[in-house]
Amino acid sequence: MNRTARLYALVEELRAAAPRPLTVAALAARCEVSTRTVQRDLQALMETGVPVRTTPGRGGGWSIDPEMTLPPIHFTIEEASALAVALAAADAAAPYAAAARTAAQKIAASLSGPVSAAAQELAARIVTLPPPAPSTVRTAVEQALTTHTVLRLSYTDAAGHESDRVVEPAGLLTANGRWYLIAWCRTRQAGRGFRLDRITAAAPTTEPAQPHDLTALLRASAAADAVRPVTLAPLTSPP
Repeated sequence: MNRTARLYALVEELRAAAPRPLTVAALAARCEVSTRTVQRDLQALMETGVPVRTTPGRGGGWSIDPEMTLPPIHFTIEEASALAVALAAADAAAPYAAAARTAAQKIAASLSGPVSAAAQELAARIVTLPPPAPSTVRTAVEQALTTHTVLRLSYTDAAGHESDRVVEPAGLLTANGRWYLIAWCRTRQAGRGFRLDRITAAAPTTEPAQPHDLTALLRASAAADAVRPVTLAPLTSPP
């Protein structure tokens, strides 16, 4: 059993026993590896965000929160390949790129057999030239969007003019390989789009931002015809 398959197997063993904890020795026996190897694997799962936890003392061990994990998902080769391409598009300059990387690790851990081999083979043949964008800017934008707070930024427009802005983020627009922050600009008292790689500095605040309708802000702009990506429909549709 390779490491990817073993990580997946550990998650499933813990899920099947939940909420009862399993000892490292028991997990090692089931995976036919050493306890030291299982300890490293469990630590790796924790670092990638899998909700595993350890309880010390007699009767303790490792367990997983079943409410915080998905049941087993079986991908086809085509679906695994599509995920490899989509995750490759989330380059280092894209919003939430760090979260995309941990998501990729979790997906990889769920793949096995021909599906895993096909995804790995395709992933090895994808390269990207990410646009320059300071990670501090991306992190500030992510935080403001996630927490619905005001963002202060410095911006250089297409003509090279620099300005400082105070904005209330409304959403993200992707077009022609570029990412834009769509926001209500307090400085201009209007909706504006800020290309992420033209934001030279950004600082989140703790001030709550007023809610703004993304479609309304786009309506009078060059992106008036923007639509939600079809691939995101399962996330935006009610259950």
